[in-house]
Amino acid sequence: MTEISRRTISKVEPYKIIFVCLGNICRSPTAEGVFQHLIIRAGLGSFFEIDSAGTGAYHVGEPANSISRATAEERGVKLLSRARKFEVMDLEYYDLIVAMDYSNHENIVHLTNNEDLKEKVILMRDFDPDPDDGQVPDPYFGGKDGFDQVYDIIERSCRKLIEELHPLVKK
Repeated sequence: MTEISRRTISKVEPYKIIFVCLGNICRSPTAEGVFQHLIIRAGLGSFFEIDSAGTGAYHVGEPANSISRATAEERGVKLLSRARKFEVMDLEYYDLIVAMDYSNHENIVHLTNNEDLKEKVILMRDFDPDPDDGQVPDPYFGGKDGFDQVYDIIERSCRKLIEELHPLVKK
């Protein structure tokens, strides 16, 4: 597992996290929605700023994939974001950049030569108790079962990520 920034997370200066996949319509908006849902339920919503983006600009402005939204809604989570492209400025703005797979991780770190910025880029499954190959698979061609599997991976990974960040919260 990668080291997360140990700066104190406070209501005054929220800890900023962005989840990133390729098109920002399946995996990353699911991660954004699940993480947001879990921190609100834990009473930690004001300590975090959450977003998602894609390394590609294929779906800019579109809502999350309809199957992703339905899968999340079945579990009480709403996916409300609109797709956007990950930008170089996001590397500086966000405290933690969570990529869904190796390809997107590499696309992000190749945007900078700054080693400190590169260290902020981690993989979602770094927090998965059952990380398999270390990647969140793209559910797009996997049918409903693929979307269910991705939701489960993201939910358990988000729970572990929150568990790791929670001790840094200054109430």
